[in-house]
Amino acid sequence: MDIDVLGPLGVRVNGVAVMPTAPKPRKVLALLALHVDRVLPVDLLIEELWGQRPPRSARTTLQTYILQLRELIGAALQAGAARSAELEPASQDMVSVSVSAKDVLVTAPGGYLLRGGGGSSDVQKFERLAGMGYRAMDAEDFAGAARLLREALSLWSGSALADVQTGAQLEMEVRRLEETRLCALYQRIEADLRLGRHRELLGELTVLVSRYRTHENLHGQFMLALHRSGRRGEALSVYQRLRQALVRDLGLEPSAGLRRLQRAILETSEAPAPTARVLRPEALAGASRDRLVRVD
Repeated sequence: MDIDVLGPLGVRVNGVAVMPTAPKPRKVLALLALHVDRVLPVDLLIEELWGQRPPRSARTTLQTYILQLRELIGAALQAGAARSAELEPASQDMVSVSVSAKDVLVTAPGGYLLRGGGGSSDVQKFERLAGMGYRAMDAEDFAGAARLLREALSLWSGSALADVQTGAQLEMEVRRLEETRLCALYQRIEADLRLGRHRELLGELTVLVSRYRTHENLHGQFMLALHRSGRRGEALSVYQRLRQALVRDLGLEPSAGLRRLQRAILETSEAPAPTARVLRPEALAGASRDRLVRVD
């Protein structure tokens, strides 16, 4: 099974798409895919589908959705078996669907489990590459970090689960994934700054600071890139706009680190080297509660 969630939802069994069109079965599949190879409790699925006030028929209806998903999985298994028979006609008599839909979407005590069967997951690949990129940053291998983080970010094709109507559980998962994406993006830009690519970053950072208007780290990177490009006045203007947004939207002043950067730009003709501190996803999650406001 191959699972994609970093963009539109995509689930494939033996290369054949398994994709319900109705919103609620699609939610169930998305939540199971995000927790592949783990038992997902029935109560959690019901909360995702109906919130805090599910109908009396919630469990029965959920079972219906599971049956619909198994029908799609079974059809995909049969299509995969038929394709194998066409590719290897000599062994056609030996081809059979040895795995049933119930073996893929398993009823477990208290819930359901979607078996990955050793297939690919874009989330797992992203997390692996991003982790390697963070370790390269720690080792001051900035070229390697930029390459690995760029590869990790290339797995995204839009917002996570872009074509799924999310409930409370999926919305929380989407926010978590978006925060890990933003953390990897910040670190990739940091690596590029360390490599002297400040001019190449100006266009990208212009878009990012307009989208995340109170994200201090991105604004600090933009200020640094502008200053190193000989645009000192613009760098100071970025600081003033950020300060206004922080005070207006959150009632906060810029952090001590950003104030130090502003003073350094004011007092020197050369900007200080950026700190290669790696901001982990959990740290970014905390920052998002305090100082992140995205403007779409």
